Amino acid sequence: MNKIKVENPVVELDGDEMARVIWKMIKEKLILPFLDVNIIYFDLGIKNRDATNDEVTKEAAQAILKYHVGIKCATITPDENRVKEFDLKQMWKSPNATIRNILDGTVFREPIFIKNIPRLVSNWGKPIVIGRHAFGDQYMATDFAVKGKGKLTITFTTNEGESQSYEVYHFQGDGVALAMYNTDESIKNFAHASFNMALMKGWPLYLSTKNTILK
Repeated sequence: MNKIKVENPVVELDGDEMARVIWKMIKEKLILPFLDVNIIYFDLGIKNRDATNDEVTKEAAQAILKYHVGIKCATITPDENRVKEFDLKQMWKSPNATIRNILDGTVFREPIFIKNIPRLVSNWGKPIVIGRHAFGDQYMATDFAVKGKGKLTITFTTNEGESQSYEVYHFQGDGVALAMYNTDESIKNFAHASFNMALMKGWPLYLSTKNTILK
């Protein structure tokens, strides 16, 4: 049987645990026998991310920027228990967050309809696609545990050396702190991606926000 030639290389981001096993089976049984495709492979398993100081994640994201197509398996975002389990150098950040920030990406979640797989709502023919701004914010935040009493402040210093400082909270005991950011450029890119998706599909576009606190 002649294989279908795929013109564009595809970036493969291998993952952890059962996702790694299942993806290998999918490739061997459903993809490679039928497609002649150039695969650019990156191992994003937790041990390899640790061995490369997470550089492999950044390299994979740069490859996606170059080739425009990436397929990623589920990966472990380590917590304290995982750090001990795998004897990691540190608690590495979410690879999804790292990739999204490099791609300045918008995440669209869309159900896949397959004729021979019954749907929970059988007559639902027009799915809802959720778009989410996935740059900055909690994904790339600086967070830390606070020990004891003290004042938390945040400071922005311009390239010219001018500073703006704000008092965030005066702790009377232990707690936690989190500092986040985003950029006007990324927010505009999110809007453009959302409009382009709606135009491509010919669907209405709605914006949902919670602005009772942040204005």
